Amino acid sequence: MKQVRNMIIDADTGIDDALAILYALKSPGIRVEGVTTVFGNIGVEQATDNTLRIIKLAGAPYEVPVAIGAEKPLKRGMPEFATHVHGRNGIGDADIPASDQRPLEERADDFILRKSKELAGELIIVTLGRLTNVAQAVLKDPGLCERIKQVYVMGGAVGVPGNVTPVSEANIWGDPEAADVVFSSGLPVTMVGLDVTMKTLLTGSHLDRLDRLRHDGNGAIVDFIRESHRYYFEFYRSSNAFIDSAPIHDPLTVLVAEDPSLVTTRLMKVSVVCDSELCAGMTAADLRRHPLAGSNIRVCTDVDEGLAVDRLLSPFVS
Repeated sequence: MKQVRNMIIDADTGIDDALAILYALKSPGIRVEGVTTVFGNIGVEQATDNTLRIIKLAGAPYEVPVAIGAEKPLKRGMPEFATHVHGRNGIGDADIPASDQRPLEERADDFILRKSKELAGELIIVTLGRLTNVAQAVLKDPGLCERIKQVYVMGGAVGVPGNVTPVSEANIWGDPEAADVVFSSGLPVTMVGLDVTMKTLLTGSHLDRLDRLRHDGNGAIVDFIRESHRYYFEFYRSSNAFIDSAPIHDPLTVLVAEDPSLVTTRLMKVSVVCDSELCAGMTAADLRRHPLAGSNIRVCTDVDEGLAVDRLLSPFVS
């Protein structure tokens, strides 16, 4: 019998975060212990509202608590948000029903710490946005590092260009000091970065397939995925010349957390650059024969992209 993986998903719930959360809530191999929200694609309040709406849309078969987290980086000023990528409301301006569920009074970092004690040795953290909440939890209680089974980070780039600067990926760039805390903490980190996410594309043909297989039970979800990705596809057309497609950055990270065999990984020593205007947020891997600089991070270097996309769509076509 397949082992169920207990996850906290930490998200700045934009278009691809929403799809990742929907997949996690629909997968029989995952138990979402909670969603913690953070600034990033949008402000943390909007990310929280989006998360609650997505949980309602998913028709989650169990209670999924939501805890509000950081509204700004550890040491930097208030952020600018990526509305040109994710729309004014963060989910491609798609309109889905509001939820009656309320977020917890407990803050995200405290929720992470509490669940790490309740599920010591079994809890997986999947971060889809800035690493601020996890960094705050580590700074409060360094013992967290001994209780977490694995942290899967959507972020970074080692062998490919960045997507915000020539060398920096958005989630690391958005709070490099937090990423540095997490990467150097001793937490068991797997980096699901642009090296693999940019290879793994959801296309218009995939969405057409979803539409052909729609039924009464999945119609609202299919409509949301199609509507939100219309906005996402347009951004990637203008920014990367992708035709009718977009990378599944955040969904791939959840997929890898559920099934690490989807990717090839390599243990590398990685440092996060914090003190450079040009290179802030760079995940610098020491690729020398005898690496010395940085912390041990498992870096995804290749992916079975076809299997990953098929796996992502599977809960929505059954």
